[in-house]
Amino acid sequence: MKLLKKLIVALALAPTLALANSGGYPLDRAPERTNDLAALQNGAKLFVNYCLNCHSASAMRYNRLRDIGLTEEQIKNNLLFTGEKVGELMKTSLSAKDAKEWFGAVPPDLSVIARAKASGEGSGADWLYTYLRTYYKDDSRPTGWNNMLFPNVGMPHALWELQGVRSAKFEEVKDAHDPSKIEHKFAGFETVSAGKLSTVEYDNAVGDLVAYLQWMGEPAQNSRKRLGVWVVLFMALLATLAWRLNASYWKEVK
Repeated sequence: MKLLKKLIVALALAPTLALANSGGYPLDRAPERTNDLAALQNGAKLFVNYCLNCHSASAMRYNRLRDIGLTEEQIKNNLLFTGEKVGELMKTSLSAKDAKEWFGAVPPDLSVIARAKASGEGSGADWLYTYLRTYYKDDSRPTGWNNMLFPNVGMPHALWELQGVRSAKFEEVKDAHDPSKIEHKFAGFETVSAGKLSTVEYDNAVGDLVAYLQWMGEPAQNSRKRLGVWVVLFMALLATLAWRLNASYWKEVK
């Protein structure tokens, strides 16, 4: 009975704990682009150029990118830089030993990261979209970067050249329940130096990257959804025919 009570309490607190783990920062809705081949192709390019240096995607092969409209020649010329073959897995050349020494931990594999980050607060795509857009300069951190969604993050801002450098502004606010306590409330970002992209262009690029990460977690998802629609339509037709056949049969019996 005690174990059951503990389990019920844990389940009740799960959403609160999930929010606390994410720093209490609200998630932004990621644009839905898993059906947009141009967005997926741009996302694949960003992934290879900015993510694959440290992170692997060991469940994905380069030749699977043909599913998003890239030819084998385009993959070779634009996405392979260190002699990999088109049929090889997307693995980083960074060793686990060096990664742990430089970042304090081995960067996670990103094959299913969009599915792994899903929670009651939003989808994994929402989490990634918000995370990649809430980095700010913080000289107190070893990497020089921090993140509103993931406080004290160990990963530096890989896309800073595109977004630019920003600082976070905080306001001192008295606690409503205890005026003697002072809280630091986030009040927005301030641009320190501009990046290669405008804010709108950067958000659009992150949307493409997140769409690719979402697609990579299940490359067959669009085919599955299309097949699901046809299955539902077939079952609806079959149910209608069975209903009319049943009505016709009992009509004769009566």
